[in-house]
Amino acid sequence: MILEINPTRQELLRLRKRLTIAVRGHKLLKDKQDELMRQLLAMIGEVKNLRIKVEEELAEAMNSFVLAKSGSEPGAVETALMIPRKEISLEVKQKHIMNLRVPVYTKQVSGDILCYGFAETTAELDESLYSLDKAAESIFDLAEKEKTVSMLADEVARTRRRVNSLEYVLIPNLEDTIKHIRQKLSEMERANLTRLMKVKDIVREH
Repeated sequence: MILEINPTRQELLRLRKRLTIAVRGHKLLKDKQDELMRQLLAMIGEVKNLRIKVEEELAEAMNSFVLAKSGSEPGAVETALMIPRKEISLEVKQKHIMNLRVPVYTKQVSGDILCYGFAETTAELDESLYSLDKAAESIFDLAEKEKTVSMLADEVARTRRRVNSLEYVLIPNLEDTIKHIRQKLSEMERANLTRLMKVKDIVREH
């Protein structure tokens, strides 16, 4: 599409500069998109493996917990877990990936996962809590990486839209407009040359 611009040499120079900047910007954005995609695909593999690990650890904790309940007196497990001793607080910081600020989770842990005496409980309950404690470590890591993947995917989509806008809209429009102005300027030069030749002929006749 040809832009609505006066076909002058000044506009032609300005459009050439815009085209140069647009082409350079397109290359930079394309490189950024490629790097974002590389990091996104690498992290997707990490998240997949980590999610499988979390699901296995939670399943292990649940199986041990079911065994603990079935081997204990009614209400004994609930009573044992009534007053927890372990506390986890979360601090969210940030790091940069290709000018994108992604979260970094830092946890502060205090206390012990076992919050009961051993007289009224079973070994299966201990195993369940230890498995849950191990899963909690993986869950924090998974949450951080899944959020990063989501943000990278959004940034890839935004960058792709900008790349496509430059590649399929702005750059072709600038090129078409530059070509149009060149044609107009050539026509104007030919028209001026024709007028000059006519003027010369008239002067010679007189």
